[in-house]
Amino acid sequence: MAVKYVIIIQCDIAHRRCSGFACTKSFYNKEGAFEGCGEDVQYISFTCGGCCGKGVAAKLEHFSRHLKKHTTVTKEEIAIHLSSCMATDNYHYDRCPHIDYIKGIISKKGYSNVVEGSYISKGAEKKREEGKYHSYNA
Repeated sequence: MAVKYVIIIQCDIAHRRCSGFACTKSFYNKEGAFEGCGEDVQYISFTCGGCCGKGVAAKLEHFSRHLKKHTTVTKEEIAIHLSSCMATDNYHYDRCPHIDYIKGIISKKGYSNVVEGSYISKGAEKKREEGKYHSYNA
């Protein structure tokens, strides 16, 4: 089933210093984690709500109500990206320690298409290759 909506969930702590510009740009340019994403795909982003990520439940519930009320898009047609600031080691901090908990919330809310990552800078990728940043397998 084709993806019709992309949700990017950003780390609430990272959001205090990051506008999400690079992730949004990657989505619109269909780069990196968004390669192959159709031109007609809708996009929304929000934060996890802060540690431990429990706010994701209420935000997904709100999104689901509006999705059902205003569209014919199903949960199977939604791709949820856990932003790179959550899913990877980077110069700000390591991978989110609550990522598995957040993925559990997403699953409980009926969403199964979860992607770890959004935008990865060339500099961060180079540091991963050099072993300066830890790599995680999704």
